[in-house]
Amino acid sequence: MSSRLLAISLGALLALFSATSHAADPANNLLELHQLRLAAQKSLGDFYMYNGMEGDQRYARMIGQSLIEANERLAALTDMPGEGSKALRAQLTQQWTGYRNDLEGLIVTLKTQGYTDLQPVADLAADNRQLMALCLELYNKIQQESGHQVLALTQQSREQSLLMQEIAVDYALRSASVGATFMGGGEVRPIEEMVGQFAEQLAQLEKAAQNTSQIKQTLSGISTKWRYIEKSLKNYNENSVPFLVNKYSDSIIEGLEQVSAQYAATQS
Repeated sequence: MSSRLLAISLGALLALFSATSHAADPANNLLELHQLRLAAQKSLGDFYMYNGMEGDQRYARMIGQSLIEANERLAALTDMPGEGSKALRAQLTQQWTGYRNDLEGLIVTLKTQGYTDLQPVADLAADNRQLMALCLELYNKIQQESGHQVLALTQQSREQSLLMQEIAVDYALRSASVGATFMGGGEVRPIEEMVGQFAEQLAQLEKAAQNTSQIKQTLSGISTKWRYIEKSLKNYNENSVPFLVNKYSDSIIEGLEQVSAQYAATQS
């Protein structure tokens, strides 16, 4: 082979390698999208805590951290596998930008006048639900167009994280100093129902035959923390403890994300 042909061949191989290395990674996109959902959902709970705790700056910082993480996760969603997912990805960017701007505007309002009107907060909650629905639609579309399916136990543990985050947001809402019914818009599931579902699904995860000793240990720690706040969640009208629930829910979600990664590693 001549040096010219060899150079062309090597160039083609390098181009192929470059294209492959930058090709869409559906598993990574799905993980980034899942983390985006958690961060976006948490930002609303952080706002309720900020409002309920009368402008406690630790929750202002938490809101900022949630927004930064969501921005980073969204930016990492590249190379969608098909036209449907590309369109949803563009729609998600638009939806996220509007939600983020509204949230930041409400924070400024709280800082300047010490309170917010009910309607903008209700609108923010509705926008967050729409954002979650769009994330789920894109999550399913990526799997459909790429042919990559998240394995069952990995998916179950991810859904458990999202459920814990949903419970924490709802509890923070009920504990805030504004009208929970109005802010919720009537579309939030009863917290008792979510608490029962979480307990049932956690028990199912603990019984999974694929659990390694490490996974069992992590799930045991999650279960201990869950039992610590479960009674408070069920009796949310009595002796509200939003700080405690917020702290433990973050820790439980962190543990569930470790379990999810462990399942993915053992099933790969």
